[in-house]
Amino acid sequence: MRIGLTIAEFDPHRGGAEAWTSQYAENLARRGHEVHVLAAKFDNRAARSRVTVHAVPAARSRLALAKTFDDILASFHLDVIHDMGVGCHCDVFQPHGGSRAAATRQNLLKLPAWRAGWKQVFDAISPRHREFKRLDRQQYARDGRVWIALSQMVAEDFQRLHEVSHADIRLVYNGVDVERFSPHQAVQQRDEIRARLTAHDKLVLLLVAHNFELKGVPAAIRATGRLRKLGLPAQLVIVGGKKTPARYQKLAASAGAEGAVTFVGAVRDSLPYYGAADIYLHPTWYDPCSLVVLEALACGLPVITTRYNGAGELICPGQEGFVLQHPNDVETIVRHVLDMNDVERRDQMSKLARALALEHTLERNVGEMEAVYEERGQQRRAA
Repeated sequence: MRIGLTIAEFDPHRGGAEAWTSQYAENLARRGHEVHVLAAKFDNRAARSRVTVHAVPAARSRLALAKTFDDILASFHLDVIHDMGVGCHCDVFQPHGGSRAAATRQNLLKLPAWRAGWKQVFDAISPRHREFKRLDRQQYARDGRVWIALSQMVAEDFQRLHEVSHADIRLVYNGVDVERFSPHQAVQQRDEIRARLTAHDKLVLLLVAHNFELKGVPAAIRATGRLRKLGLPAQLVIVGGKKTPARYQKLAASAGAEGAVTFVGAVRDSLPYYGAADIYLHPTWYDPCSLVVLEALACGLPVITTRYNGAGELICPGQEGFVLQHPNDVETIVRHVLDMNDVERRDQMSKLARALALEHTLERNVGEMEAVYEERGQQRRAA
């Protein structure tokens, strides 16, 4: 099958959608498909893979970029076009960031009511948001395409916010490379990383994120401060974003977590940090299906996340981890961490976390997507 994948940036080291698309494309190629990836930006090493990468010229706006992608694709004669949220014309539409409308709604929930009101007024007249709305109208066009929802939460957003028919949506959770992300691989550098973090005798909570506000870093810091006040030697390790964010360092000091929060900054490989951690904490405001949560589970880390994370739908509370009803519920985070402070309890949850990840492998993910491609191909042939 000749498959085209479109994404804004094709770089396996960026994490999230970019990392997933890179692994996915390589896996498709190994299965014998001819895979073409179109991207506005890509890591030079991506061009040396078995996947054919095509650079798309820069454009003056998102709408212009979408048209550029669509114009180039028209000459490729592909069996299926799978768009990750950048173009407008495709067979399979899978926005890895979920619904922009839903993400905007969740971002407003983080703000005080008066600020949220002003932001809504500003957004209504903002050229950027008006362009997003125009792009949404084209990307959610009823033209026979199939929408891939990364979770039930996203499927419901598609229906409620974009009027997509339930019959046109396929639920396909993200998959994780369970060979690379495994307890055995992760612990190889555990002692070295914990020594570097000065956390030999600490309970290490890990959070991997670039957008600190969206992923719940403030709540994680406050929970760490509360744990320290209760006498638990907790250490919060934040991987991603800026290494020395002054704003969050001030928050740590005021929350009683000074010296208990380590900002590692961006890294090329987060695997050693999963191995160094004891619990993965991800109190996010919006995640369609967090890949880092799946990676943490695959490494045997019990997870605390929220109902606004599609990956949380996979977790049975009290077994592989816990799912918060509200991202800012610091006291519940503290209660769950204290519950997992028992080593035997945590070891049991670790085994269950790994078992859950084994049910959601990248190979299974690719197989489910191939089934969607075949279904769409049959529809096109019948038409």
